[in-house]
Amino acid sequence: MSRSIRIGGDEMDQDIVNFARREYNLLLGERTAEDIKVAIGSAYPGEWDQQRVNLRGRDLLTGLPRSVEVGADQIREAIEPSVAQIVDTIRDTIEETPPELVADIMDQGIVIAGGGALLAGLDRRVAEATQMPVHIADDPLTCVARGTGIVLQEMASMERVLVTETYIRPPR
Repeated sequence: MSRSIRIGGDEMDQDIVNFARREYNLLLGERTAEDIKVAIGSAYPGEWDQQRVNLRGRDLLTGLPRSVEVGADQIREAIEPSVAQIVDTIRDTIEETPPELVADIMDQGIVIAGGGALLAGLDRRVAEATQMPVHIADDPLTCVARGTGIVLQEMASMERVLVTETYIRPPR
């Protein structure tokens, strides 16, 4: 089973930009929004909720630079639509997965990879939604690329084996 959605870090950054505009009439750049997400973004309440950061941007009313302090809970609320869509897609995919595979997933757990896996509390949020153990991949930013490279190497090895067997085996 697989599902693909176009929600990730860039959409969460846009959620933060929209939040600043809607709540504070403040225009943030994409890079600033990403820095805020990395600094205090989260998908689940936790010890990081006490953190605060300054939103620095341009006031849409005066056109002048302005700074507003916000908490991690506000940023979590800002990115909630994107996080909820990710969690819902994971849950929907599991619901459509054959029972034999679900049993294995229940034993081994779900592994989250990619940049989104670094969002604080995402593993807890997915675990709560799916009632399954959830793990963050080792080196989540590069593990997918490294795994793809291994698969490609193995495919090349398998092609050599298949070609060799085809030409060396006597016909039946």
